[in-house]
Amino acid sequence: MDTQQAVASRIMELCKLKGYTPNGIATHSAVPQGTLKSILNGESKNPGTATVKKLCDGFGITLGEFFSTPDFDALEQEIK
Repeated sequence: MDTQQAVASRIMELCKLKGYTPNGIATHSAVPQGTLKSILNGESKNPGTATVKKLCDGFGITLGEFFSTPDFDALEQEIK
């Protein structure tokens, strides 16, 4: 799994946990639906921190909580 896949997977996991559809969290977090769709479909290779922060605000979690998962912990270091 790469970083983009981990972000998309985490968003979908949080939608399920918090009872949101992707369109619902886009509206609730003020992230354009097209932006969220491109993240979830793998078209956006590097979603910005500000976008992820807005999604976190919509989910009612911190950035730390968003990234504190086994998927992110298991990512390989990209700079060697």
